[in-house]
Amino acid sequence: MTWLFNQDADIICLQDTRCSEYDLSDEYFPSEYNAYFMDDYENPKRNGVAIYCKKLPKAIMMGLGFADYDGRGIYIQADYPSVSVGSLLMPTGLTGPEAMADKQQFMSLLAAHLEKVRAKRRDFILCGGWELVHQPQDAEEAGNRTDLPGFSKAERHWLNDLYGHGYCDAFREVNEDQDEFSWWPEGDEGGALRADTQIVSDALRPKIENAVIYTGDVFSSHAPVIIDYECDL
Repeated sequence: MTWLFNQDADIICLQDTRCSEYDLSDEYFPSEYNAYFMDDYENPKRNGVAIYCKKLPKAIMMGLGFADYDGRGIYIQADYPSVSVGSLLMPTGLTGPEAMADKQQFMSLLAAHLEKVRAKRRDFILCGGWELVHQPQDAEEAGNRTDLPGFSKAERHWLNDLYGHGYCDAFREVNEDQDEFSWWPEGDEGGALRADTQIVSDALRPKIENAVIYTGDVFSSHAPVIIDYECDL
């Protein structure tokens, strides 16, 4: 948390927090940020998302209006006059066919939601642990593995369709490096993936200035994704 708050970011999005907001000590609530949490209703030690905002949002939205998912602590959104920033944790599909079916159901609902809000007079920045891999260059072992998380034909088709209908991968708009990865699902010895990104409205493309994945320190199996925008809140 010391490293995180020292970045002086306007907005910080966290996913998979696995804790209850009410169990956190004061160090998790620095005075320069307004902190908002969405815990898993049934088990706060599972899932969880959070968003820290320097500028007070107009509103905070908990969930997406999906009855089967909103209580699971996988989405929170801060609304400003012209832009909304969401923190999203994609349901995992790694534990078997039932989990993958659950993930695909959520993706279907999310696609319909993003199509609907595309007509709104605002832009969206969706910061996510997406567990989706778009292109072979985003997977370290793409040439040798067919079982990579998020790399199935159906999952890649979903991303391609989203990127063709009003949204883009903010990271790839300004960073084409081939060795940029954010997730090591099997640990340091396994292949890495770029499965964490910020998916944004097309109108924000020209406002993306810089994008990096920080790997100077190891905080978890995921590395922080940092993107700068020339964008007023």
